[in-house]
Amino acid sequence: MTVVLDLLNNDPRPKRRPDAPRHPEKINRPDTPIQSKPAWIRVKAPGSAAWAETKRIVRENKLVTVCEEASCPNIGECWSKKHATFMIMGDTCTRACAFCNVRTGLPGPLDADEPAKVADAVAKLGLEHVVVTSVDRDDLADGGAAHFAATIAAIRLASPGTTIEILTPDFLRKAGALETVVAAKPDVFNHNLETVPSKYLTVRPGARYFHSVRLMQRVKEFDAEIFTKSGIMVGLGEDRNEVLQLMDDLRSADVDFLTIGQYLQPTRKHHAVISFVSPDEFGTYEKVAYAKGFLLVSATPLTRSSHHADDDFRKLRTRRGS
Repeated sequence: MTVVLDLLNNDPRPKRRPDAPRHPEKINRPDTPIQSKPAWIRVKAPGSAAWAETKRIVRENKLVTVCEEASCPNIGECWSKKHATFMIMGDTCTRACAFCNVRTGLPGPLDADEPAKVADAVAKLGLEHVVVTSVDRDDLADGGAAHFAATIAAIRLASPGTTIEILTPDFLRKAGALETVVAAKPDVFNHNLETVPSKYLTVRPGARYFHSVRLMQRVKEFDAEIFTKSGIMVGLGEDRNEVLQLMDDLRSADVDFLTIGQYLQPTRKHHAVISFVSPDEFGTYEKVAYAKGFLLVSATPLTRSSHHADDDFRKLRTRRGS
């Protein structure tokens, strides 16, 4: 799964001003109601010994986990298995997506020691497969590409047997950034489309749909051996036919793995949940996606980009025959 550190109790990192808003751009937005979740989205609260050990290692290395920052519903399950997705380059994002609970604002400078800290945590957790993601860093000339590459290299050095999956920003208007990351040879390159193109203006206004599709296509052009992966949320008001067209767009970019999960609203200031998609509807999406040629599909209400990432990587290799 994914490990991203949060500014919670006993966090050794410097504290922000207590009155600093997490999402300053959303302060003046009207509240939207939060719907009650259906029975099929219930999860157990975290608290096992393995979960506590994962939390301790993350804290000791002064890292950030997307599990906490993005309020992932699967944190109890994943951390109990010592599955971690590390969020690098800080806890503050330069974008302001309407669905995301990660802090927004002006990020601080990069921590040059972070790649080594992540590698140390990977070794201590004994991970067979690790997911590394990041905030968007539009303030950096390369969007953080060199930092991704350095983190991959540090993990390879500290834990040679660990396979590496990255979940990257779109590197919009960052010439040469994608080439830098691909040259570091991650095993899986993941970049999420998040939603259908008609919803980008309200859901993901800082991104460009067809740029993201082309990004995935270019990964394969640079290195056809790297598995590619992308995911979306449903329940944001999209039409079924739009989801099917999105599948076709990703297949035209030769994407191997598609994930589809239910959008869950973090706060009243975030985009409202327009609908809760039933498990049967998710099952239909999965069948259609396989028919369109994806090597692997995960489509359930609780599917998230890094959920069961280690098991999924083994399936990808088996299905490719490598």
